[in-house]
Amino acid sequence: MKKCIADIDQNVLAAFRKGVVIPAQPLALDENRKFAPRYQRALCRYYIDAGVGGIAVGVHSTQFAIRDPQIGLFEPVMRQTSGFIDEWCELSGRKILKVGGICGKTPQALAEAELEVAAGYDAGLLSMAAFKEGSVEEMLEHCRQVAQIIPVIGFYLQPSVGGRILPLDFWREFARIDNVIGIKMAPFNRYCTLDVVRAVAESGRDITLYTGNDDNIVPDLLTEYEFNGKKLRICGGLLGHWCCWTRKAVELLDEIHGIIANGGDVPAELLARGVKVTDSNAAFFDPSHGFAGCIPGIHEVLHRQGLLPGIWCLDPEEVLSPGQADEITRVHDAYSELHDDAFVSANLAKWLED
Repeated sequence: MKKCIADIDQNVLAAFRKGVVIPAQPLALDENRKFAPRYQRALCRYYIDAGVGGIAVGVHSTQFAIRDPQIGLFEPVMRQTSGFIDEWCELSGRKILKVGGICGKTPQALAEAELEVAAGYDAGLLSMAAFKEGSVEEMLEHCRQVAQIIPVIGFYLQPSVGGRILPLDFWREFARIDNVIGIKMAPFNRYCTLDVVRAVAESGRDITLYTGNDDNIVPDLLTEYEFNGKKLRICGGLLGHWCCWTRKAVELLDEIHGIIANGGDVPAELLARGVKVTDSNAAFFDPSHGFAGCIPGIHEVLHRQGLLPGIWCLDPEEVLSPGQADEITRVHDAYSELHDDAFVSANLAKWLED
């Protein structure tokens, strides 16, 4: 079974091209570290009602360990979450882009792509983390093979959490691969981000750019880039940061799109709010401890709102870093304009219903 860009619902694809919020969905676990479908479903309902244009599953926030054969969660999580999304979309009368994470060397990646097509995903977010020593051509051939099965969104992952520096030549040729629809840039590095934008400009292809730079979300979305007379923008975000306080993320992106469409000046307040977003991300993602508390951090935010039953990860050693809970409390209390507690509180019972 194969899928191409033309198979994606055209309204969903048009929204993706314009730019939407795509949260990287966490994995809901119970106190025994077993999959908790009721809360996984509640998260899907939360995101859809918040107004997202897509959900990414099986990515870093969903915990790569679900792929461990002894844990055996990759297929059930991917299939069930896809069903939860479809169910709520049908009830709410809207459709969104379903993105599945794809990892590993080529045999593993092809198997994951085939599973995701069968489970109803629209596109695959393709990690190159398994190719830390691979050549540019080896990586490109890997991408070409995956793109023969499913539409691909490229993923520039920061080296500090398993990625590698990828040269401009890689991204230029990657953008020319058939069935590539977008690139998520998450190197947390302005130079590397510029390489991707320039590469897409030079490729001559219509590739949609998304920020994954959780440390620079608002500036990424506000900036117009120009290379060789071609102007480009980063249209939306596929972000772990946007898996919590999601309703406010949707409002933020809508506001930015409105400013760009009207050709108005960027308000100083919006730039200041961007700093608050980055400060919040520092609390959630724990860069002061090498991002060790990244996943427990977003779990903590969602748990405080009632959207997760706890902050458990598959690895018992993966816990909040010292002082991280206090930092989350600090940014929550300091930046009331960024959290969506009232929205969640008003809808939580509905999202948790069987």
